[in-house]
Amino acid sequence: MMLKSKKLSVLILFILLPACLIAQRGERPQTGPVITFGVHIDPVISWFSSDIDSVRNDGARSGFNFGISAYRYFGPNYAISTGLNIISAGGRLKTRNTTTFDLTTGVDPVVPANTPVVYKIQYLSVPIGLKLQTNQIGFITFFTDLGIDPKLVIGKKVDIDDLEDQKAPGEIKPFNISYHIIAGIEYDMGGSTAIVLGLGFDNNFADITKDYDKIPFNQPKDKISHKLLSIRIGVNF
Repeated sequence: MMLKSKKLSVLILFILLPACLIAQRGERPQTGPVITFGVHIDPVISWFSSDIDSVRNDGARSGFNFGISAYRYFGPNYAISTGLNIISAGGRLKTRNTTTFDLTTGVDPVVPANTPVVYKIQYLSVPIGLKLQTNQIGFITFFTDLGIDPKLVIGKKVDIDDLEDQKAPGEIKPFNISYHIIAGIEYDMGGSTAIVLGLGFDNNFADITKDYDKIPFNQPKDKISHKLLSIRIGVNF
């Protein structure tokens, strides 16, 4: 318990560092552009969490987040952030009971108990957040971005045993919403160009899977949340 508390304290300190430094150093005059843009491609690790014991996470999957960002500054250290992201992510789930899946192939496969089902999900996301950043220290600016991400699910596939890349619109809900936290640094390359490196966490807190408890599906009623850990790699200009 003590180790978990220490890890949580370090994470909170890392996220709030820009705000603390702003308060200590004070604001500088607005010298950069009011609106800036960026592009990024982020490696992603994603997994599920369940609210019931009979359905459980069975491992993480790698993916990516590619997108563009826009920042509207209303002060030297504060901006409204938005953009457009395409996210490829997923995860693995196991169920203690035998269930049947609703697929579009005309054949609904029976999934034996404790058989992993691999989900491959693509999102179209429009994040809306608040960016906090420090004054530039040498060539480096620290930043934190916190916000909400409405998501449209544009890819819904599953792997079940030998059945791969099966379309499963009946098993995955079309919309979701998450909160995001990103913290990192921007390295000034001259002019308005900066290299961006950071660490992000994204929690899709709405239920991502549909549940059919009627015969023959026999799926348990659950709430499956989708979580993503990413490394931000980008360029602002």
